Amino acid sequence: MPSPFTRRTTLALLSGMVLTAAPIRASAADVLVFAAASLTNALDRVAGAWTAKTGHRAVIAYAGSSALARQIQLGAPADIFISASVDWMDAIDASGDLRAGTRRDILTGTLALIAHGRDADPVVIDATLDLLGLLDGGRLSMALVEAVPAGIYGKQALSALGLWDEVAPWVAQSDNVRAALAFVAQGEATLGIVYASDAAVQDDVSIIGTFPEDSHAPIVFPAGITAQSENPLAGDFLDFMNSDTALAIWQEFGFGVFD
Repeated sequence: MPSPFTRRTTLALLSGMVLTAAPIRASAADVLVFAAASLTNALDRVAGAWTAKTGHRAVIAYAGSSALARQIQLGAPADIFISASVDWMDAIDASGDLRAGTRRDILTGTLALIAHGRDADPVVIDATLDLLGLLDGGRLSMALVEAVPAGIYGKQALSALGLWDEVAPWVAQSDNVRAALAFVAQGEATLGIVYASDAAVQDDVSIIGTFPEDSHAPIVFPAGITAQSENPLAGDFLDFMNSDTALAIWQEFGFGVFD
């Protein structure tokens, strides 16, 4: 059965999930990238640098990694997928939707506890943290804890520290990490768990602590070309994301990079 997706219909379906303010219109000459929402600011800069260098354009749809992976498995014609989780890249690899030999790990991240406002007091995040007391009846904003990488990492960390069971009733879940961030920035949630790189680009939030690296699985952002892509520019853009220009941008936005 032929795929029901075209580049136009895919972008229409994703329009409700896209977090960038720029309109998304892809032509055959564009590279269509499906990327984790947490990459928005940095990847926009990387794509802009690539356009300035080559004259070509990367058109980017941002959403939760789980939603994007499922769209690719349903036939959405993305050229490149950048996930916030190795598990979702594993999923499209297992379903035959990733081109062999193109997968690479490009970034690492740090998980942070954030609070509303720019001057919130820091805390030490360990098993003695009185997280319920810090919430003081408010909500803990997280991405979906069973589907979205940032939420999955957050639940892993809280569980490892023995904090999950007591705060679980107070968790407000969102479709992606940027939505979870926005709830804290707007004062609708007392605290949130996001990537440190997300908090760094958002006004009205403070990073009050970072989670121990051994409390959750390693935060790795893999990228690869989809199996159905025939776009000759896909490999060029994938390589550019590891260029010196791109590496400087990733680091400016708080990501760790692979050599």
